Amino acid sequence: MTRVALAFSGGLDTTVCVPLLEEEYGYDEVIGVTVDVGQPEEEFDEAEETAEALDLEHYVVDARAEFADQCLDSVRANAEYQGYPLGTALARPVIAEAILDVAKEHDCEGIAHGCTGKGNDQLRFEAVWRASDLEVIAPVRELGLTREWEMEYAAEKELPVEGGNEGVWSIDTNLWSRSIEGGNLENPNYVPPENIYEWTDAPGSETELVEIEFEEGYPVAVNGQEMEPLALIEQLNELAGAYGVGRTDMMEDRMLGLKVRENYEHPAATVLLTAHEALEGLVLTKEERDFKTTIDNEWAQKGYEGLVDAPLMDSLNAYIDDSQETVTGTVTVKLQGGQARPVARESEYAVYSESAASFNTETVDGIEQADATGVAKYHGFQSRLANEVANNVEKPELAADGGEEEDE
Repeated sequence: MTRVALAFSGGLDTTVCVPLLEEEYGYDEVIGVTVDVGQPEEEFDEAEETAEALDLEHYVVDARAEFADQCLDSVRANAEYQGYPLGTALARPVIAEAILDVAKEHDCEGIAHGCTGKGNDQLRFEAVWRASDLEVIAPVRELGLTREWEMEYAAEKELPVEGGNEGVWSIDTNLWSRSIEGGNLENPNYVPPENIYEWTDAPGSETELVEIEFEEGYPVAVNGQEMEPLALIEQLNELAGAYGVGRTDMMEDRMLGLKVRENYEHPAATVLLTAHEALEGLVLTKEERDFKTTIDNEWAQKGYEGLVDAPLMDSLNAYIDDSQETVTGTVTVKLQGGQARPVARESEYAVYSESAASFNTETVDGIEQADATGVAKYHGFQSRLANEVANNVEKPELAADGGEEEDE
């Protein structure tokens, strides 16, 4: 008996994939796998109800703790892609690994997903799966299925879907972010209604201070209360979301070259990334901060591509680990009007001298204000010299035809 494991959500795409894997690909048995990375409970209810109606063997894997760890790793790398925190991108490899484990455990010959050929997720899933010896199958992409065809096929087969109508928007939710796309949002000039948001309230004038404690770059406590990563993220999502913190409306460049309109909610991610960067500003030297920006950008790019196991990531993580040894301390963030703003930071590793920076001190460690005069004289000297030379050198006149004039 041949068996295939399917990434299963219970929605139209994955429901249609079940009979197609049997009819078009010849598999005797399909098993569905749903991975919990922080989705709403109703999504699991839908998956279980649909699996039961399909008489589909169904497994649910709880990967929230593993995903939470991945999210906090991204904080140490200040990971954002084109201005928003990586949510879906970081979740997909975690989901893919969990499904692959189930597939191997149940002696599957194949592994499948319901992604189209236009998005990023197909690449993120398959980057993990193609390292195995299982057949990788993408029915929606390979058979060129359209939404309309799937709805007609579901009706013909009497599949347990509500006519393929999964709502006005396409929504993906996990612990770190909630994405909203599709429908009228595909028009870049469309102003989204307030009701697309669930995690964040409309920004108001109320304020609240929240203190985040870090140890070696990892957030470990909120307002003095130590927490595990999962609980810490969940609390900050609720706390910061109440102040409208963590909304992004953007044009995103996908890996296949498509530009798409995306809306995101990410309250906890916004607070943690803001606080972490503020603490790095206190404890790292300028050279370290400048170089780490390059490292962080590469880390975020690989994270966005779903290539978290790429050899380059080992090197990037090695530098990040080293840089975070002194990123220990607390940052106070002010939540107000949809923004999270650092207003205080403290660390025993601060690369900062209050006396040296103060306008009220004359001499610090033997250095006087007047000592800066020599520095000021040399600062910009080469540029001034270059400009002077350029202004004094006589340039040859050009003839009307563009060539140099000749003496007669």
